[in-house]
Formats: sequence, C-alpha cells, structure tokens
Amino acid sequence: MLEGRVALVTGGGRGIGKAIALGLAEDGADVAVNFRRDEDAARETVAEIGKLGRRAGAYAASVDDHEQCEGMVRAVIADFGHVDILINNAGNASRGLTVADTDPAELERTVRTHAFGAWSCSKLVLPSMRTQPRGDIVMISSAATLHMAANSAPYNMAKAALEALAATLAKEERRNGIHVNTVAPGLVDTEMGRRLVKGAMGVSDIRSMDAGSAFGHVCSPEEVADAVRFLVSDRASYVTGQRIGVDGGAF
Repeated sequence: MLEGRVALVTGGGRGIGKAIALGLAEDGADVAVNFRRDEDAARETVAEIGKLGRRAGAYAASVDDHEQCEGMVRAVIADFGHVDILINNAGNASRGLTVADTDPAELERTVRTHAFGAWSCSKLVLPSMRTQPRGDIVMISSAATLHMAANSAPYNMAKAALEALAATLAKEERRNGIHVNTVAPGLVDTEMGRRLVKGAMGVSDIRSMDAGSAFGHVCSPEEVADAVRFLVSDRASYVTGQRIGVDGGAF
C-alpha cells in the first residue's frame, strides 16, 4: 500500500492519467493532479480522490514550459511536503502527416510536451524524492516506439526520447533509491484513442473494435493504471529500468 506517499500525475484529469490518479489513491497515496486546460475535469478527479479518503489538489501547468513546471512542483511540495511518485503521463497526438508535410512547429510542440515535459518534471521532483525512503518515476509511453508507423514522426520521436530519458534516469537514480520504469500501452479507450481511430481509420465507435482486439476488448485506462500501480508498489521493490507493454501482446 502507498500510505504516506505523495504522487504527482501530469495530465491527471482525464483518460489514462485519471485512472492512474484514482488507482494510486485507492492504494493509499495522496495525489496532485496536473492539468493544462481542462480545470473542470481535474477538479472532478480531485473530488473523486477525496471520496476515497485521500488528499488531492489540482495544479495548472503546461508541461512543455519549464517555468510553469517549476511553479507547479513548488506548489505541490508546499501543499503536501514532498513528492515521491511522479507519473509523466501528459501528452498530445501528432496530426498524422508525412515528414515532408509536417510543420516544424508541430514537431517541436509534440517533443516538448512528451520529452521536455517529462525531463522538467523529473528534474524538479528529484531533490524532494531523494529525501524519501523510496522514489518512483513512471513514464507513460506507447507501443508506437516498437513499430514506428509512417505519418507519425513527431509522436514516434517524442515517445522514443521519453523512453531514452527513462533508461538514463534509472541508471542515475538507482543509488538514491529511486525506481524509474516505463509503461507503454497500445490503443486505449480514451478521448485521444477515440479521435485517433476516427481520424486514421474512420471508426466512429471504438467499441466496435472489441471483437478484433486482444482478450476481446480495447484496452481500458484502468488496465494501464494497474501496471503503474504494480510498479510503484512494494511488489516491484527490485524493478527498475523496465518497459512494460500494455498492448495485449499485439506488438
């Protein structure tokens, strides 16, 4: 269980981030929920965490901005005392264009959100995390890094950089009692997943893909959260530097 531990979940108001935030709260952690624009969703998640008997708060910051990340982490530590679990979940999708047709601004925005954001948040929580008996950083990546599909260069590059950061941090921070791991889902039934299949495949109802998916259903946010819950628990006391695919064995 996670009593006494404090988690910061970026992009924690919706989708996979919300499922992770609620899952960690169920396991006993207090949770800081980061959001960029959707304050209502973040505050709804905070309210649900409160019903579980845990402390929670909503913190606005665009993770692609280092100064905003600084302010967020400073506020979280002031409110909770420390951070010893960081879930780098905030992300965005690229537009599905070829390299030749991609605007450089899209590449920069996507890489900054996934890779620079995770770098900033990790860097900023490390001083607090190092003071605790145990620390955990989990990167939410993607099965995209295994097949590197065409028309996805910004997203593929961003997630590859995120995984490189995880592998590097795991080696650097092991001596400080900090575990760093990656969870890489495939298609998940979230707002982003629904937009993806509609735009790329013309599928208006993601549930229509259940029959052709592993185990008879598209992956749920809670199934991704379960992998995170394991990694930050005592059951993963000797696990670091690992990449866990939550894709039904599809890749």
